[in-house]
Amino acid sequence: MSPEPSAGAAPAAPSGAAPPTLSVVIPVRNEAPNIGPLVAEIEAALAAVPHEIVYVDDGSTDDTWAALQAAREVGAPVHALRHKASCGQSAAVITGVKAARGRWIATLDGDGQNDPADIPKMLARAEAEAAAGRRTLVAGHRVNRKDSGIKRYSSRIANAVRSRLLKDATPDTGCGLKVFARDLFLDLPHFDHMHRFLPALTLRQGGSVVSEPVNHRPRVRGASNYGTLDRLLVSIFDLIGMAWLQRRGKRPAIERDTGP
Repeated sequence: MSPEPSAGAAPAAPSGAAPPTLSVVIPVRNEAPNIGPLVAEIEAALAAVPHEIVYVDDGSTDDTWAALQAAREVGAPVHALRHKASCGQSAAVITGVKAARGRWIATLDGDGQNDPADIPKMLARAEAEAAAGRRTLVAGHRVNRKDSGIKRYSSRIANAVRSRLLKDATPDTGCGLKVFARDLFLDLPHFDHMHRFLPALTLRQGGSVVSEPVNHRPRVRGASNYGTLDRLLVSIFDLIGMAWLQRRGKRPAIERDTGP
């Protein structure tokens, strides 16, 4: 699925400015009270890493856009883009990664449940994998989840079924905190709900996946945009489609002409 053209994008960085090492891409919808606190946490966690924060407002109907402008006005390196209407989380991630300038991408949910303090160790692991010649997605693993009992139970079932069917080597693909190379993501097929299957898509592309234990926190501001039953029904159809896509994937071995 192609993301809807964005509106209200922040001004581009000067053409001579050096690109940051890391772009933190955050899709949000109706998360106004979480913008300021999360930006402050990211800034503290990444004080030693050249970075930018790319927010994509996916058709919010609250004051999310105003909160993003306020974050920029106090000097945070926030670049904000907005979908005129909600296109879904995957479309927002795609929009954000395409707009990002960093070699590395960190994604995290905008509800404050992911801890930005985990990003540096995940980035270090991704860089070590790259130094060893591997294109690796580093996936967060919420080992001590702070969600409701029904949400944890349904997620446990979904992860088990997905892992058995797709063999994606990931215990917690639903964790929004991931770190990967921007060019790896741009090589993947893009479609609605693809964010749920980034590990499987990475493996399909010839990359590798490693999991990193991360902190998980309860939501303290705002309300969830997702229900349990509707997400489960969508996931069933998505799994079938993803299994089909895996079987159709081919990775040709390329031999280069070594002549003059």
